Amino acid sequence: MTAAAARQFGHGQPIVSNLGNGLIHHTYKVEFTGEGSSAPIVLQAINRHMFRHPEYIIHNYRIVYDGIQAHNGLHLAPLLRSHEGKWYWVDDQQSFWRATGFVAGSYTQTIPNTAAEVYKTAQCFGHFTRSLNSIDTSQLRIIIPHFHDLSLRYAQFEEAIAGAGINRLLKATHLIAELRQRKHLVSFYEHVQQHPADYHIRVMHHDCKLSNILLDENTHQAICPVDLDTVMPGLFFSDVGDMIRSMAPTRDENSTEWEAITINGDFYKAIIAGYLDGMGDTFTSAEQQHIHKAGLIMAYMQSLRFVTDYLNEDVYYKITYPEQNLNRALNQLILLERLEAFVAELEPAVV
Repeated sequence: MTAAAARQFGHGQPIVSNLGNGLIHHTYKVEFTGEGSSAPIVLQAINRHMFRHPEYIIHNYRIVYDGIQAHNGLHLAPLLRSHEGKWYWVDDQQSFWRATGFVAGSYTQTIPNTAAEVYKTAQCFGHFTRSLNSIDTSQLRIIIPHFHDLSLRYAQFEEAIAGAGINRLLKATHLIAELRQRKHLVSFYEHVQQHPADYHIRVMHHDCKLSNILLDENTHQAICPVDLDTVMPGLFFSDVGDMIRSMAPTRDENSTEWEAITINGDFYKAIIAGYLDGMGDTFTSAEQQHIHKAGLIMAYMQSLRFVTDYLNEDVYYKITYPEQNLNRALNQLILLERLEAFVAELEPAVV
């Protein structure tokens, strides 16, 4: 079916190869051979279990592409029409396919090795949002409702506690107590929501990591963000907080080496500096003042989500052993504690 989908977006005999290591969608590079063949494309089957309205992704991509075209410095791959004239194609099995042009001379990287790589990643994501600052966010579809809604995540956490079995409750007692003690982060989130003049709704990527930046093979500079499936309206903490949570820790969220979970200070500072550079003067004074809350909010939210899933009998996140979600929640709580200590030392010098 992949070859059939490829033929809907190009001419010639398709040669299909896997592209990237994404966990959500199936993504392929397609090259065409033969007389009059098309240029290479990126072909993707969107996961309809995760994204119930894939047409929303297409809608947002078109708006974002047009917005980016009006600015210099970022070059998104163009969305391609099928031979039927649509921006997507649905096969007989109801798989939803879309295609973009393939950016020649580009590559992606998974793990940052230097603070300079972290800086340019954060700068590119900031530049992305700044370039779309003039877009009316009400034009965008909400891809995942309440994705970074901390009030909702906390309410779900308390509901899970009320309905959990005694054995899981006992194992999560320490986590529950520590997370409840940090409910002030929920209060701050609600303050942000209640003051839109100070905390603007912007076009945010919502999946900010190094592997979602396309890099130039020759200059190694950032070309543009990719994987725009979660682009939708969001608040100031989402993208920069996501980068802090994913790139600043010395261990990932699945690690159980508790003592080894620390903050790479150079990476943290590079994220903040790069993102502020990319955003330019578009952040409000309140957003700049509270930029260091971004990582705290995102680590706290992820710990809430992991322990909530554990208490709900592991219905959302895939696990490979019985207490993995509990351990993931503890991992993120430890990360939050390390961030709290790091920020406490850093803020007097930067605020």
